[in-house]
Amino acid sequence: MPEKNCFTWNSLIEAYLKSGNKDNSLDLFKSMLHKNEFSWNMVVSSFAKSGDVRRARVLFDEMPMKNGVVWNAMIHGYASNGDPEEALRLYIDLNLRRHETAKSDSFILASVVGVCANMGALDCGKQIHTWIVVNNVDFDSVLLSSLINMYVKCGDLDNAICVFNSLQQQDNFSLSALISGYAKCGRLDEARKLFDSCIPCVGLWNSMLAGYVANNQVDNALGLFNRMQKDGVQADTSTFASILSGCASMSDLKNGKQAHSYAYKLGVSHDLIVASVTIDMYAKCGCSDDACKFFSELEEHDVVLLNSMINLYFSNRRIKDAKHVFETMPGRSLITWNSMIVGYTHNGFPFEALNLFCEMHRLDLRTDTVSLASVISACASISSLRLGEQIFARATAIGLDSDQIISTSLIDLYCKCGSVKDGRRLFNEMMKADEVPWNTMLMGYSTNGYGTEALNLFDEMRHAGVSPNDITFTGVLSACNHNGLVEEGQRCFYAMKSDFKIEPGMEHYSCMIDLCSRAGFLDEAMDLIDSMPFEADVSMWLSILRGCATHGNENLGRKVAEHIIQLDPENSSAYVQLASIHATRGHWERSEEVRKMMHGNRIRKNPGCSWIEIEQQVKQIATL
Repeated sequence: MPEKNCFTWNSLIEAYLKSGNKDNSLDLFKSMLHKNEFSWNMVVSSFAKSGDVRRARVLFDEMPMKNGVVWNAMIHGYASNGDPEEALRLYIDLNLRRHETAKSDSFILASVVGVCANMGALDCGKQIHTWIVVNNVDFDSVLLSSLINMYVKCGDLDNAICVFNSLQQQDNFSLSALISGYAKCGRLDEARKLFDSCIPCVGLWNSMLAGYVANNQVDNALGLFNRMQKDGVQADTSTFASILSGCASMSDLKNGKQAHSYAYKLGVSHDLIVASVTIDMYAKCGCSDDACKFFSELEEHDVVLLNSMINLYFSNRRIKDAKHVFETMPGRSLITWNSMIVGYTHNGFPFEALNLFCEMHRLDLRTDTVSLASVISACASISSLRLGEQIFARATAIGLDSDQIISTSLIDLYCKCGSVKDGRRLFNEMMKADEVPWNTMLMGYSTNGYGTEALNLFDEMRHAGVSPNDITFTGVLSACNHNGLVEEGQRCFYAMKSDFKIEPGMEHYSCMIDLCSRAGFLDEAMDLIDSMPFEADVSMWLSILRGCATHGNENLGRKVAEHIIQLDPENSSAYVQLASIHATRGHWERSEEVRKMMHGNRIRKNPGCSWIEIEQQVKQIATL
């Protein structure tokens, strides 16, 4: 072969880069004796674009004469890969170089302004805008649109409008940015007026649709979408992302299915963004099977889509499917690991959550508020105070010990391990931004039998100006229930609706039914069941049955037990409680008949389960 020239070297390197073989391309580049500007531009840009900013930066620093292409590639690379601060530092470095002409490159300036927009760094964005004006940099449509977008994202709509009005010719980029700005500020009438004043391209239709959806005006979005079709404007992936997202937020299955069918007709239904939103739409409309079926038809997946499927599988208790997706993923983000830990914890698999957290630690992966709070919750569910405090120590080491979510999880841990005083001490010390810590402490008092303290805390909460929600009342009513405070429970239950305009839910009725049943107010418990706006579940009937057993109401107990067996033929508690009622009344033959019926139907009493920590190991104990 004749001697290889720069063109040959560059062609070989480019071929390796396009095939994804970065290591061989880098080896070839390093062995190249005479690198030209194109060679450097190609490798730096390719590594930065692929997300390998570490190696891109090494090459960038080695480049003898840097140009606008590589400066822009590095700034954009940092911004796109979660390090906007480094992108700004790099631009500052560029700006300090007196004879570097790239500092006036409109593409670089547009990238840096975009970084400010994503960071919400309005002051920095204004400084760059001022520098552009002072140095007489030529404004092109991309740079001006970036400035409008920056002001919009930072909430400075007045300056966005000023920049827009300074345009000699308003193009689709600037129009789209301003429509988005109006929509972000809730000024949809002005956005629509601007939209109607021009001949919109598909991008402007998408901006208007996204604005309607973001402001929960899904009906207007659907109306505009229908007009778009009538006008013969072909929808694209962004169009369907907005419409399907709107249908998901409203649980609008009918329009969601129609949009999905239309996307399929246009050949974009399997686009990764559209597919992810489609799955979310089906899931939020309660059609998990349709979501899973659609997922199985996809040939390509990305991390966002796979994370959505993990969450969907966990929400439907398909633990093995969630685990399979996780284990077969080509790459896992922090969100992926968090989804698994949260999913395991919420579904009652604390040991699996802890094992996964330990694996993250072994791989030296970054943890955040979500992973730490979830794994502390896992420790709380198995009452392992030692493990929970170790994890909190890790949170302290990385500066997250004062985070409200983590502190609240630690309060829950203390209370579930019986250390209520430690929980209250932490509660008193922490900053409380909303009702969540109050609710957690209320539940802690409730589950540990501190009824009076729970009611006092509820009073403190109201005096502190914190509005209670449905979870608050679950804690208060649960505290009344555990402590037999019937009058207080009834007063709080009726105050929910009359004073706080909160409709009682299943859990609130359940607490009240259990409270009345325990206290022997069985007629009142039955009245609550009759007055509920929904059907009573088995647990509510079991509360009444236990009350019948405690207070010897054989007739009602028999009727309730028969009803439970109809609802759940394999429920062992109904048989056990009914046998106990007959035995308490001295009707031994009836009690024996119930036990024979239980044996004949092959009904076994469900075993109990508890955890105990022995020699720094958590043991699971089953009891019959």
